[in-house]
Parts: sequence; C-alpha cells; structure tokens
Amino acid sequence: MNDSVNDSASANDSVGDRIRTDIAHNARVWNYWLGGKDNYPVDRAVGAQVTGFYPSIGEVARADRAFLGRVVTRLAAEEGVRQFLDIGTGLPTADNTHEVAQRAAPGSRIVYVDNDPIVLTHARALLTSAPEGVTEYVDADAHDPEHILAAASATLDLSRPVAVMMLGILNFILDTDEARSVVRTLMDAVPSGSFLVLTHPTLEPELGGEGNRAAMAFWNENATPPITARTRAEFASFLDGLDLLEPGIVSCSRWRSEEGAVVAQFGAVGRKP
Repeated sequence: MNDSVNDSASANDSVGDRIRTDIAHNARVWNYWLGGKDNYPVDRAVGAQVTGFYPSIGEVARADRAFLGRVVTRLAAEEGVRQFLDIGTGLPTADNTHEVAQRAAPGSRIVYVDNDPIVLTHARALLTSAPEGVTEYVDADAHDPEHILAAASATLDLSRPVAVMMLGILNFILDTDEARSVVRTLMDAVPSGSFLVLTHPTLEPELGGEGNRAAMAFWNENATPPITARTRAEFASFLDGLDLLEPGIVSCSRWRSEEGAVVAQFGAVGRKP
C-alpha cells in the first residue's frame, strides 16, 4: 500500500464510524465460513443459521477461494497478465490476489475494491505489495463502475490488459440488467487481451443449489447486503462477447480441478477478443 491509501488517523476514524455490529455483513460472515476471526457475534449467529439451511455453504466459500488461486496463477503465469482489478475483495485471508499474482510475477499491479469499512481497515494494514509491484485499495461500490475505473486508473494502465475479477459480487446487484451494465462498463474500459473472472451462486439443481433458496431468503431478512441467485443463462449473459477459457461455465470447484465436491457456485473466465 502506498501513502495515498494509508493516509491518516482521521480517515481511519471515519471508516470506523461506518462499521455496524448490529447486523450481519457479507464480508464478515464469509470470513466466518472460511474459519477466520474477523467477525462479530451477529455474523457468527447468521452464518451458523445459514449453514443450518445450506450445510455446504462452507464448501462454497472454500471452493470460491481456491478458484481465485487457480485463476490468478493461470493468468499471471501463463497468460502474461500483470494487472488485476479485484472488485468485492472481502476480508484479507491466505493467498489473496496480490500474493498469488506476485508469486508468479513479482511486478504485478493489483487494485482491490470494496465498500465494507472493516474490509478497508484490514486492507490498509494487510494488503501490502511485493517491492517490485503495487497493491492499492479503492473504497467504492460495485454499483458505480465509473468511479471504480477512475480510481483504479491511478494505479493501473487501462490501455494494457487487465484481469477484472468479480468473485461473488454480481449476486449483490439484484437487477440483472444493471449487473450486465456494470460488467459492460468495466470491460468496455479495458483493451483486447483483458479477462473477466466471475463466480456467482445459483439455485440450479445440477449443482446442488436447491438448498440455497431457504438460505438466501433467511439472509435477505437478517443480513446485508441482500443477495440473489442466477441461472446458467443469466450468468452466461455477463460473459457475452468474450472467449471462454476451458472448461467454460462450471461449478467453480471444477474449474481446472477435479478435487472437492461440486458446489452451487458458477465459475468462469472470459478473454476479451
């Protein structure tokens, strides 16, 4: 992190004022499912209730994280990508995007984007770059891609290929047309040779998604932000105009892996032609 992000005690104070401990929040509950400790009693209570409705939710969280590692390794080591825009960062854990990318290519530049104040606080402290590269953090909402692009352009050269990563984030943009618009705005701003990396929950039975229905209903009544599942066709529409890397749209646990159970979370990577 550079000084433009890790700037002042007053900024940290203003961020701290935004942290709510009276309602469960996605980043903290996700941290709970991954076995982390950066969460509050309300997050653990809701996380446990959701697990009761959908016992494999912990497997989903771990599969999503493992997918990130495989994809970033592939893009950095084999596709030559040196810039990553990770939207919906979540709380830092093991093998974050910059760690995986810079392990393969130390000069990689990474911009993380999230709007959860506790994520911002942790990111400032923990998401530190390798000396050869750059790691930056943008406090922004996925509903505002123009702001994300403007802020990211201070660190990333948007005339060169960028991997736009949106793992488990489009499900918090409830209107599908708006979600498509967000993706289009982001991908229109990056050149040929860029990539879009997506994961998204689904209710489709072939991935075992039926149990998600009650879990999501409970979530939307007891936590924030609200969430929605999407069908394979809806998920595929986010990748229109891109060339899918093999194996295409699959359970994220099975993207270039045969390990672990199939989970109700689509994963895919598309290349901009």
